[in-house]
Amino acid sequence: MKILIIEDDAVLADGLTHTLNSSGYTTRIANTGRYAEQLLASEDFDLVVLDLGLPDIDGLELLRKLRRKKLPLPIMILTARDGLNDRIIGIEQGADDYMGKPFELRELEARLHALIRRCYGGFSTDIRIGALTLDTQQHRVLSQGQTLSLPAREYGVLEVLLMQAGKVVTKDRLSQRLSSEGESLTDNAIEIHIHRLRKRIEPYGIAIRTLRGLGYLLEETHGQPANPQP
Repeated sequence: MKILIIEDDAVLADGLTHTLNSSGYTTRIANTGRYAEQLLASEDFDLVVLDLGLPDIDGLELLRKLRRKKLPLPIMILTARDGLNDRIIGIEQGADDYMGKPFELRELEARLHALIRRCYGGFSTDIRIGALTLDTQQHRVLSQGQTLSLPAREYGVLEVLLMQAGKVVTKDRLSQRLSSEGESLTDNAIEIHIHRLRKRIEPYGIAIRTLRGLGYLLEETHGQPANPQP
């Protein structure tokens, strides 16, 4: 999952980035509304964390602009403006949740995950395909209750493909979803991660098809999956 943090307080933004990256999320930081709009126009994100006190534009105006563009993104407002009227206005203008500063990181993580679950996965924290279950809350892959150990990049690739199961995912989209500030994935790196992940998950009744010139497609295979040891 890739989160855009729109926050001009560098210390707070760095702290959020460290916490969310440690929890398995990929993050980007925008310290102005203008830069946030540029990132949203050029990259794919799953969720936005929005401060209202930005240096170049009021956060509520940015929120209205994003909603007018009908971007299908859950947006969490994180701000020092924590009066009742502020919260009501934020929700009415299109925010999906609203938290005041100061805040507890554990509560923020829980509420961000609830937004992702509600917007992308109904009320379940699990996504199942073949003999595997992706636990989106704990960021782990399970088979028959046992954890399948995956490197962080391969888990990220699997998560993106699972969220788009049955649809073609391009290399560019994988790179955007998995790249962080100052670090991008090359086509060769993506191919290597796909190759390794394909070998790991094929015994569980799941295939990654390569559609040349288009991208990758995750699908269940026919027949009964094997019973490998995680």
